[in-house]
Amino acid sequence: MAARQGYFITLEGVDGAGKSSHIEWLAASLRQYAPELIVTREPGGTPAGEQLREMLLHQPMHQDTELLLMFAARCEHLRECISPALARGAWVLCDRFTDATYAYQGGGRGLDDGRIGTLEDWVQQGVQPDLTLLFDVPLEVARARRSGAREPDRFEAEAEAFFERTRQAYLRRAAAAPGRIRIIDASRPIEAVRASVAAVMAERLQAWQ
Repeated sequence: MAARQGYFITLEGVDGAGKSSHIEWLAASLRQYAPELIVTREPGGTPAGEQLREMLLHQPMHQDTELLLMFAARCEHLRECISPALARGAWVLCDRFTDATYAYQGGGRGLDDGRIGTLEDWVQQGVQPDLTLLFDVPLEVARARRSGAREPDRFEAEAEAFFERTRQAYLRRAAAAPGRIRIIDASRPIEAVRASVAAVMAERLQAWQ
């Protein structure tokens, strides 16, 4: 892959953490700094990736198939969208990336991190986010936010124990990579959450410049 020149930001959190409520706001804030900003999501981000997303969210499948399809979508996403954007100096803001795989398929499903790591090395070839914002909330808050919004997908319909394992996997990854993953207390009002995000971004942008 071409040498990276852009900046790669990802948003993470369990379903119901509220991260999607802040993407457009954050994108608008970043556009005043970024030469070009790409806003995308996983799974998805490309025509093939969006088709795989529909399968992953709605079709029953074995957990190994789920893991492989996640990385299949990511492979297409990297080669068609993320890596070319970074190579030309664009910034990429992505709703979920590989931390979600370690959290959902690793923590939630109980798949071995070593297997995930093998796929990560093969598919990503060293591409990693520069900054990850982990929107964290107590599970009861996430559950309340998920309830009644729409028909739940395969992941949203999982039991509380699944989300507890997923959240704990996220927190373990944040503890292991505090320089990259910044935890945002997303249980607070939107204004307070955005103030925390803005403070993290101001710190990073100062270092970037």
